[in-house]
Amino acid sequence: MSDKVVTRFAPSPTGFLHIGGARTALFNWLYAKHTGGTMLLRIEDTDRERSTEAATAAILDGLSWLGLTWDGEPVSQFERAQRHREVAEELVRLGKAYYAYETPAELEAMREKARAEGRPPRYDGHWRDRAPSEAPKGVPGAIRIKAPSDGETVVRDLVQGEVRFPNKDLDDFIILRSDGNPTYMHAVVVDDHDMGVTHIIRGDDHLTNAARQTVIYDAMGWQVPQMAHIPLIHGADGAKLSKRHGALGVEAYRAMGYLPQALLNYLARLGWSHGDDEVMSIADMIAWFDIVDVNKGAARFDFQKLEALNGIHMRSMDDSALLKILLQTLPYLPGAEPLAARLDERTRAQLLQAMPGLKERAKTLVELADSATFIVAERPLHLDEKATAILDADARAVLKGILAPFKALEEWSAASTEAAVRVYAENTGLKLGKVAQPLRAALTGRSTSPGVFDVLAVLGRKESLARIEDQID
Repeated sequence: MSDKVVTRFAPSPTGFLHIGGARTALFNWLYAKHTGGTMLLRIEDTDRERSTEAATAAILDGLSWLGLTWDGEPVSQFERAQRHREVAEELVRLGKAYYAYETPAELEAMREKARAEGRPPRYDGHWRDRAPSEAPKGVPGAIRIKAPSDGETVVRDLVQGEVRFPNKDLDDFIILRSDGNPTYMHAVVVDDHDMGVTHIIRGDDHLTNAARQTVIYDAMGWQVPQMAHIPLIHGADGAKLSKRHGALGVEAYRAMGYLPQALLNYLARLGWSHGDDEVMSIADMIAWFDIVDVNKGAARFDFQKLEALNGIHMRSMDDSALLKILLQTLPYLPGAEPLAARLDERTRAQLLQAMPGLKERAKTLVELADSATFIVAERPLHLDEKATAILDADARAVLKGILAPFKALEEWSAASTEAAVRVYAENTGLKLGKVAQPLRAALTGRSTSPGVFDVLAVLGRKESLARIEDQID
């Protein structure tokens, strides 16, 4: 085996790339990048009933959106079935596996008997040492591995430590079904060996599989890759992660307006940490990540922490970079249609100009898009409930009063409009807020927005004056 680290991410295409799978992919990717190795992608599509092209496409799309690139072409496990069969037959020739001919009914009876006698329901090795000449004519057999019956199989795990499995519990499991299809347990070993995988990083729900897979490696005389079984993700309440906790596909997180780098930062911190560092760039994570630093215990998924972290990443982003990602994400964001529909060169420039004020108040791209809609709103503005309440007769009188000083301004900017409002407030004995609130309601149709003078600057003289006049009329 080469010194170069080769990891692999091996999802089953039976649904979207869920958040636990995304973290597994991230840990594989980070470890490969950290060590100067490669990460391969294998689609475990042997379950033909449940595997779909659409799910494969969704997984690839999810990984691409997160920026978790893989090396080479994705490998289809199903397309390698012939190779899996060859290895199973090779194990029979080596005397390390054998054909077994039980019917499903006979296997069920065997399990029932074991249960009745208080034993775990394992295969009893009925065909293990019988002569091939005893095989029933015309009945295709399944191939079972000859698992060692005494002693123990040791999995030396980089996260879980040394885990020991008594061999009496492993039984002679099937590696090739009687219809000629390989089992998952067998296919995984053959693929990982052939792909040169040096490190298997996956969820700790696969830990018992690791013992069985080690039996196949040993039978073939192949080197067992380094194993790292990472803890599962739980909900904030400590229960196994489910839909209500956030066990959603990564495309749902895109629609919720999370930045890929913020989601990766959050996922990296689930089960792994680097000192007290909460906020990390991709470069930081690559530099700091080591698989041996992953905790054994389950991590808890917390939406509030993710949202707060997303806000930090948004605020620290360069305005033009944030605008670019917002524009790319608009088609996926609920409620962003008005903004998306009215984008042109002018509104893009206005968005960029408004970005410093917009990103200060938003924790997600959904909130960012929502608070930016004032830029493209059509006149006369639709006022929300709070804005309607603000714009009473007194407020409209204030708007009427500020109109003349605004029209007299030679240059139109956040600073010049603010100066005019301050002078007007002083002359009329009003508090600044008593002028700013009606202005905000008239300009945006809402009671909250970026700073009102920034709004005036972004909208420009003509549009600002027109919106104010609409409310006076």
